[in-house]
Amino acid sequence: MQDRNKSKCKILVVDDEQVHRFMLTSLFAEWGWQSMEADDGVTAVAAVEEGPYDAILMDVRMTTMNGMEALKRIHAINPAIPVVIMTAFSSIDSAVAAMKEGAHDYLTKPLDFDKLKQTLEVAMGHRQKGEEGSVVGKPFGENERFIGNSEAMQHLWQLILQVAPTEATVLICGESGTGKELVASAIHHYSKRAKGPLVKVNCAALAENLLESELFGHERGAFTGADKRREGRFVQAQGGTLFLDEIGETSPAMQVKLLRVLQEHELERVGGQETLDVDARIITATNRNLEDEVAAGRFREDLYYRLNVVVLEVPPLRLRDGDIPVLVDFFIRRFAEKNSRQVRGITPEYMDILIRYPWPGNVRELENSIERGVILMRGEYLDVGELPLPIQRWAGLHPAGKEKKPATLKDAEKALILKTLKETGGNRSEAARRLQITRKTLLNKLKTYDIQ
Repeated sequence: MQDRNKSKCKILVVDDEQVHRFMLTSLFAEWGWQSMEADDGVTAVAAVEEGPYDAILMDVRMTTMNGMEALKRIHAINPAIPVVIMTAFSSIDSAVAAMKEGAHDYLTKPLDFDKLKQTLEVAMGHRQKGEEGSVVGKPFGENERFIGNSEAMQHLWQLILQVAPTEATVLICGESGTGKELVASAIHHYSKRAKGPLVKVNCAALAENLLESELFGHERGAFTGADKRREGRFVQAQGGTLFLDEIGETSPAMQVKLLRVLQEHELERVGGQETLDVDARIITATNRNLEDEVAAGRFREDLYYRLNVVVLEVPPLRLRDGDIPVLVDFFIRRFAEKNSRQVRGITPEYMDILIRYPWPGNVRELENSIERGVILMRGEYLDVGELPLPIQRWAGLHPAGKEKKPATLKDAEKALILKTLKETGGNRSEAARRLQITRKTLLNKLKTYDIQ
């Protein structure tokens, strides 16, 4: 091993190819990072035992102790160190296995240096947040995270990593709000087309004639208001990925046109005769059961089989309640920062309701509930009073139509003081802090309202 550069960031490069190690450590020196080298897994494990690292970049295939075995031993020594695996496209299965064993991320050779830098920066930031107790999940893109420690979500993540490097058409199924768009973004991020655009279209949001123009483009004069030629989303997604959300909402006529594009990889603009080649990977999503739609005659069977090459099922939140604390932590941090709010924590009652609630709106509903709570919270702790009213009613806190409203401002103040005292177990100092008043003021109000 040899030291290349002194800096705040310290990275261990593990590869049995000396030229590749030299190239990487020289690159890190240009970025202002300190790096050290290890030529096999044994040397890497010894290096971790000797001193701390902010991240490890390690090849899978090495002559003496491969990357998989080294990964296990490194995490046995220090599970907080993020390990980024390097592999060839032909060894994607090894990368998937490494992710299962706890690798932070994987990169395919030849390395994309921009993506390498981004991945390592995220990995080192992830470690710092992890040391503070935050769980941010598996990152991709600029601000997206795949969060979930449940078996169902880990299985889904492995499937994403397997299918992403291929050119297969993917159909993502799941209830509204489960995160189907997030899955599509992850597939694109880890695909060979990651440098190309990811173009998203919600098929349910547009009328049929508008959807056709949106997807295929149109020529000038094709219809009233078409004052110039416009390229459609298929052309905009050339070299990248086109994500068609709510594909089950398209009409039979539109389904015929989509089938032709998938079969022939070509299209014409609305009102045009020029045939354009299509080079975009297609990912679709639906919250409907397309098999039932086919049986009912509302969805073309031939199009269904074109889309049904690989199917990924996104589980509803009620089947992954073990992920709720992690999601809550992530959303609280995001919205506290966004809205410049100080959130010291949440009450046990608040978390208990979040875990028991069935979440018909899934992760989207949870996210909106947390954002609302952070914005409207009166103290420093999220409590049941910050939950949306429908969830409070579900929990029996406010039976529908039976809410007792305070008659006066004094009644409302007295009720709030009583509620806060109950939550703090009668601790007046803590109650005063949550109410954002002095303890002396609280004692005066207790006397005024004859609260014992």
